Amino acid sequence: MQIYLPIAEIAVNAFLLLGIGGLVGVLSGLFGVGGGFLITPLLFFIGIPPTVAVATGANQVVASSVSGVLAQFKRKAVDVPMGLVLLLGGLSGSALGVWLFNLLARMGQIDLVVQLSYVVFLGSVGLLMLQESLRAMRRARRATKPVKRHQHTWVHNLPLKVKFRASGLYISVIPPILVGMVVGILAAIMGVGGGFIMVPAMIYLLGMPTKVVIGTSLFQIIFVAAFTTFMHAITNQSVDVMLALMLIIGSVIGAQIGSQFGARLKAEQLRILLALLVLAVAGKLALDLLIPPGDLYSLSTGAAA
Repeated sequence: MQIYLPIAEIAVNAFLLLGIGGLVGVLSGLFGVGGGFLITPLLFFIGIPPTVAVATGANQVVASSVSGVLAQFKRKAVDVPMGLVLLLGGLSGSALGVWLFNLLARMGQIDLVVQLSYVVFLGSVGLLMLQESLRAMRRARRATKPVKRHQHTWVHNLPLKVKFRASGLYISVIPPILVGMVVGILAAIMGVGGGFIMVPAMIYLLGMPTKVVIGTSLFQIIFVAAFTTFMHAITNQSVDVMLALMLIIGSVIGAQIGSQFGARLKAEQLRILLALLVLAVAGKLALDLLIPPGDLYSLSTGAAA
């Protein structure tokens, strides 16, 4: 069943969009990510213009994150104070990111920048996550005594410390704010929730326990993605409501399924699966940039000589 997307200006199979939304929803509940890092490239692959894919992808992230975070609240696995600190940085980063997005769009470079950003960020983060997860699994097999999950680093020497009881941390609010800002910028430029950056940062930089990382990440992503969608809608009118609706229906259902599976897997297994998925998406985007398209054409506005 084909439906016409008025802002994207193309016709797409409705069941394909529902399937993409469902897949991303499963990832949201399973890994604690909004799923934008996957849904935006998938929209590229089916012909959605990058500007529309980024803005509408951020809109879909809101729905999948809400569905996922409700399941995490039931388990009391959300650190709300930490989420609010991350949100403070996220909103400011999102505003800056939308400004950069519109500047690049006016320069005609936004499509290339978005795709290159995905390749660089997803490739780097995927490799780091995979390396650390494999190392953690090897330590778990060899360990004869308990290993400290987190050690004190420069992060713990910064000022403006606050106690986050749900996470069992007493750290400065500066690192969470900076992490939130980076995620906000990525949300605006790449149409992602930023979970693929935030989740490893919360575990390895802030030292948060894995059990509260997923819920706290989703909590922050909801508001940053909603703000990003609103800013894109009023500044460049690139949010396709019909496309967003189809993706949301699928993602809400998928998030509940993912949260059920996530409770049955170990933290190291979840991180390895997420790392492999991130690397697969980065590899596909890199190939698309390197391999010449099948149909080459050019547009000329000058008069023939």
